Amino acid sequence: MILVFGGTTEGRKAVEVLEEAGNVFFYSTKMGEQDITLHHGIRLDGAMDGDAMLTFCREHGIRLMVDAAHPFAVQLHQTIAQVSESLHIPVVRYDRIYPPRNPDIEWIDDYSQVPTDIRTLLATTGVQSIGRLKWIEEQGVKVVYRILNRESSIALAHLQGATDNQLCFYPQTAEADAILMKESGESGGFSEKIAEAKEKGMRIIVIRRPELSFLHCVNGPYGLRRAVERMLPEFYPLHSGLTTGTCATAAAVAATIRLLKNETPEEVPVILPNGETISVAVGYGEGYAYCIKEAGDDPDVTNGIEVRVSLTPNPSPTGEGNVITIEGGEGIGRFTLPGFDYPPGEPAINRSPREMIEKNLMPLLMDSKLPSIGEGLRVSISVPQGADIARRTFNPRLGIEGGISIIGVSGIVKPFSEEAFINSIRKCMTVAKASGAERVVINSGGKSERFVKALYPTLPQQAFVEYGNYIGETLKMAHELGIMKVTLGMMLGKAVKLADGHLDTHSRKATMDKAFIHQLLHEANCDIDISNITLAREIWDLLTEDKRQAFASTVIRHCAEYCDPLLHEGELTILLIDDEGRIYK
Repeated sequence: MILVFGGTTEGRKAVEVLEEAGNVFFYSTKMGEQDITLHHGIRLDGAMDGDAMLTFCREHGIRLMVDAAHPFAVQLHQTIAQVSESLHIPVVRYDRIYPPRNPDIEWIDDYSQVPTDIRTLLATTGVQSIGRLKWIEEQGVKVVYRILNRESSIALAHLQGATDNQLCFYPQTAEADAILMKESGESGGFSEKIAEAKEKGMRIIVIRRPELSFLHCVNGPYGLRRAVERMLPEFYPLHSGLTTGTCATAAAVAATIRLLKNETPEEVPVILPNGETISVAVGYGEGYAYCIKEAGDDPDVTNGIEVRVSLTPNPSPTGEGNVITIEGGEGIGRFTLPGFDYPPGEPAINRSPREMIEKNLMPLLMDSKLPSIGEGLRVSISVPQGADIARRTFNPRLGIEGGISIIGVSGIVKPFSEEAFINSIRKCMTVAKASGAERVVINSGGKSERFVKALYPTLPQQAFVEYGNYIGETLKMAHELGIMKVTLGMMLGKAVKLADGHLDTHSRKATMDKAFIHQLLHEANCDIDISNITLAREIWDLLTEDKRQAFASTVIRHCAEYCDPLLHEGELTILLIDDEGRIYK
């Protein structure tokens, strides 16, 4: 069982991450005023002292705690650490992402250090800090307190001696010579608050965040999930993995650290596209660093491959500001068709991984004084056996030849991820559009595609796209891409679900409805007994030849009612295919 301490943006994100598991957990907040939806989580409202936390953890078998509380909740952090040590329960600190500290800002460690050479001060440090700032009013400083506009906050402000004239409500502001704020991180709007204060010409005073010393720290949802998977493996039925882009980035970071510092750490930090940082295991070979692809429980033929990166100084980088040049080596395919992030001939390394590598390496290069780097660095990515592995992927169909592609938008692969599958469909649809084919044919799989191909012998391979179960999403993509002619081919099992309005035909979303199928048969004047069938395709054997077309036409008509509106500016042809390859229109 997991116990989360939240009440913050990080707490809300932690809930989203844990809800994915479908298992019960506890979510604790001090005030109970956070608006949050829990499906599997159990909400706990009210502060816990040490004894109460100890008792709760014992009684409910807590095996992991997640501290996603506000960084300035020092007492709570200390209590969590004490209970963790006493009961030997591991803690994951879900921290915030913080920008670098600007030396032009006045940094202090405590409210007692607020300067008094100010006429008016806008304090945005929270309602509970009002009592700790009353002393500065006694020094002749006029203070306005910005708080949340809710009854409990206003009552607490009055209790600490603030008058109505001293209050303004977030997100409003007040005219003042200076502003006092906490180092609240990006989720606390810190950068935006700094920018607003600078624009108003205000003197900026910031209280540094307390230093926390938790063994396990993350600063984003992916890091939290991976930490839970590691410490409580049974909580998630399926475990996440890393994209090839993250592996390439980790190897590039490791190779750069070895080049610049002559160090070979076993794990390196990798900044993901969402800004969070995770630790990734790496290794080293002769002249290169590597990262082993970890697919988690996602079925992926690239699982276990070794993604290598070798570096060479590049004293004359091409292109303005092109400090880092990324190249594809052994086992990396090349684009041969348009429709990708880069033109034909370029190595099959997508934009997101390239940007990840640059974002992670630039700080290391900026801090380096190594003259051998010259003006830039050449990063060469390779994958031994990449060419052999690529034959078992979609790459040949997409027009990527000679090896695998380095991909990954988020940097993390969720097992059997719906998002990942839909993204792969989108890439196939984009390539189909770029092929210039007059029509795109979407199919549920290889079997239906094989039958339908005979109808369109002149279409290139790229014009045939598998939608799996995501019929609705694929048709929406066709509309967004401006594809005007689409053929939808499907077998009867998916067709009867689609005819019933299920645009996602996965078995977890839709099952065969015999009552609805009976209605379809009745409309087609095919009144047969289907009480003993277990699969929709068995219906074909129960129908006479002259009745099959009538039934197929009825099914197609119902499917069109749901599909045509998704491609309202285009022409949609729906084909129904039986097990023998006969096609009904």
